[in-house]
Amino acid sequence: MKLPVALISVVLCMVTPAHSHDLGFAGLLSSSNKQDLPKLILSVGKPIAQAPLLLKSGMAYEIEIEADGTGELALEGSGFFRAIWVNEVVINGLEIRPFGLESIEFDNEGTMEIEFVAIKPGNYFLRQPGSRGKGQRVEITIR
Repeated sequence: MKLPVALISVVLCMVTPAHSHDLGFAGLLSSSNKQDLPKLILSVGKPIAQAPLLLKSGMAYEIEIEADGTGELALEGSGFFRAIWVNEVVINGLEIRPFGLESIEFDNEGTMEIEFVAIKPGNYFLRQPGSRGKGQRVEITIR
């Protein structure tokens, strides 16, 4: 008697689909799984962001980073860049699909967009290299 019940349970598990997300053809990069983040501003003596960023693992994000040209400015955050998968970086309409990032730098004013998927949960940051001020750093949490 137990064998038929066990056999029926196994067969039902094999034919019943597991719960999945219906993200469509684009998968994780589909518009239903994508969110725009607030713009980061690079400017001498001004804060990079107005608030920390809270991200969800498995979600796709796009962030715009703008430099106003007041100085040669960069952002570093190797821990953050290793915790995400970078789909593309867009600079002046030119799409770059890098294997990964370590840092970014602006020699002049300009805008860059980074599209990525948050992967590894944890607390991270992006900051201007060599800076110690809280305004020259943005805290990022991936849950």
